[in-house]
Amino acid sequence: MSDDSLDIYAVLLAGGSGTRLWPVSRKLYPKQLVNFMGRDSLIQSTVKRLIPVFDAESFRIVCGTEHLYEIAKHLDELGIRAEGNIISEPCGRNTAPAILLALLSILKKHTDAIICVFPADHVIRDSEGFQGKLRSAVALASEGYIVTFGITPDYPETGYGYIEGSQTVDHGALVIKRFVEKPDLETAQRYLAAGNYFWNSGMFAFKASIMIKEFEMHQPQLLREMQMLLQNQPTVTENGYAQLANISIDYAIMEKTDRGVVLPSDFGWSDIGSWNSLYDFLPKDDQNNVLSGDVVCEDTTHCFIMGRDRLIATNHIHNMVVIETPDSVFVSDLKRSRDVKKIVARLKAKGRSEYHAHKTVFSPWGSAKELENTDTLQTYRINVLSKMDCRLPKSANTSDRFMVIEGQARIASSQMCEDLRAGDITPKFSDSDICITNLGNRPLVLIQIRLLVPSS
Repeated sequence: MSDDSLDIYAVLLAGGSGTRLWPVSRKLYPKQLVNFMGRDSLIQSTVKRLIPVFDAESFRIVCGTEHLYEIAKHLDELGIRAEGNIISEPCGRNTAPAILLALLSILKKHTDAIICVFPADHVIRDSEGFQGKLRSAVALASEGYIVTFGITPDYPETGYGYIEGSQTVDHGALVIKRFVEKPDLETAQRYLAAGNYFWNSGMFAFKASIMIKEFEMHQPQLLREMQMLLQNQPTVTENGYAQLANISIDYAIMEKTDRGVVLPSDFGWSDIGSWNSLYDFLPKDDQNNVLSGDVVCEDTTHCFIMGRDRLIATNHIHNMVVIETPDSVFVSDLKRSRDVKKIVARLKAKGRSEYHAHKTVFSPWGSAKELENTDTLQTYRINVLSKMDCRLPKSANTSDRFMVIEGQARIASSQMCEDLRAGDITPKFSDSDICITNLGNRPLVLIQIRLLVPSS
């Protein structure tokens, strides 16, 4: 997209943990990285939807440090350069700091710009309709408005916040009268009947100079603290960033500004906030089921069943969700599936690893897949990319051995160093951190066997 005077950027917010889509979405592998539909992850689908409108170099993705390398890989697969275009947050502090961080980073290179903000994990059916509304939003932003996309509701949803609009301005937008929290059913029905209430999509368009002035007026402390964190350094420290206010852009700016307008939009949007909302979005079979994976059904209707690793067979169930992963199975009434977040909270309180990580964990150097975990033994399948190395920290009261399955490896500790090929097994390592280097041009695959020795 071109503008006569200003560069235009797409800022994708790719933070968050997506706990309502557990067990597929987890803290270390949130929903924006998952391919629920087809081959693309949600963040890839979002980028593809925007590519016809934005230049490839005008994307900026704000994400957590722990997701940086996976997001970079997803962008690289689309031909979008990740280097210099990913803005890393050392910890999550809600949408106002994330947007401000991107805003100040862009203003380091430009005196002004039009910035469009999108969550990276939402879905839209009508891409052309969305792109038309986006062009209207950019035009409104050029006139000095701060634009939010308001989704025209087609049923009384109680899981979304709403925006009330008042008088009409250009491009069919309405001046924002107020934001309202998630309503009860009776209130949501009144909003639907009124016709001037819209679901809050979390998508925005504004001039950078206008938004900076709003931060100066309504959040001067947050602006000052962020500017100090970015002064003379490209990234922010975790200690400093963790001290920033944990506040949404709605509370920080949108509820206070007199420049806000809502652009009524109807392009098949969903925030995929639960298994039920994903079910509503996806096509159904003749029994109104959404089935994915190796699934065999008998007398099963209005269900969402997804298998990732094993056969799922169902009999005489209705209005249910069944989600299988290698280490967890979630079964729920479909309409109440949003309550899975309570289960995730319980798992976290108990220190269960399933709340935040899958059996396979990805890293810049490759991946590690847990094969077995008992009181006395842990085994992992480790994949190290070509010419990369990984460091495994020493754990107390353990000893490790490695067997190379494919490739060439150098495995070293403070006391020994071994070069190995497929079929070789190392001596026992138990003295220090272990460094594994892939010496070849192909991926290195090895098995780590860790014995846990009870402390005396």
